[in-house]
Amino acid sequence: MKTPKSLETLVREGLVEKVIRPLKSGKEAIVYVVQSEGEIRCAKVYKDVNKRGFHKQALYQEGRKVRNSRQARAMEKNSKFGRKQQEEVWQNAEVEALYKLSEAGVRVPQPYNFIEGVLLMELIVDDQGAAAPRLNDIALSQELAIEYHSILIRDVVKMLCAGLVHGDLSEFNILVDANGPVIIDLPQAVDAAANNNASIMLERDVNNLADYFGRYAPEILTTNYGKEIWHIYESGNLKPDCLLTGSFKPNVKHVDVKSVIREINDAREDAIRRKYEQNEM
Repeated sequence: MKTPKSLETLVREGLVEKVIRPLKSGKEAIVYVVQSEGEIRCAKVYKDVNKRGFHKQALYQEGRKVRNSRQARAMEKNSKFGRKQQEEVWQNAEVEALYKLSEAGVRVPQPYNFIEGVLLMELIVDDQGAAAPRLNDIALSQELAIEYHSILIRDVVKMLCAGLVHGDLSEFNILVDANGPVIIDLPQAVDAAANNNASIMLERDVNNLADYFGRYAPEILTTNYGKEIWHIYESGNLKPDCLLTGSFKPNVKHVDVKSVIREINDAREDAIRRKYEQNEM
């Protein structure tokens, strides 16, 4: 096929030998199947910020680190330069997340290169060598649904142990190859410790998984992994292999109002007494 303009630089510099075909076009990017270093890979070309369908970037960008104060000021002012910097931070977030999660043992595509808004990475394929389908495009048995759900919950834990929350996890951004689920689409991944919405996003990710796999295995619908995982994380005890139950009971303590009032009155009387004793002296 004719080389798209967005890939001309990579072809010219020898990073891509051949553009084979388009693979998919989504709200964030267009993905092409390419030949690179003699291997079949994919090239993810990020769409211009004005042409994308993802409108809540600010929510996900909270807590992301920038290079310097000039960059931060420009992003806050939302100037032309600032928008360019925001776009750079947004795209780099996916590259950094892929490397970090791969190292943490989460199944994600292997990244190879990132240049001028194009991410070269592993093409996930099925057992026939064709591009792997999305989870949403395959039918599951009850047993396989339970197995995949368990794998992905464990991946969510590994991600959080690595300091990240996917933020948009669902059956639409999970591929399935011969070895099971592979998580994709990570530009919106958030820093769990720096983003105030991280707990909400993690719970939503986990609920999305439960809703989907619950179609095939209804018992999954009764689980509550999201709150359980975040509770263990907040306690500082979350580990990749920690034991999960799928249930969570909040530790709600009833306040004894009468005791609180007595404590306040006692403190007030003590303060009055000390003041009186000081005046007597």
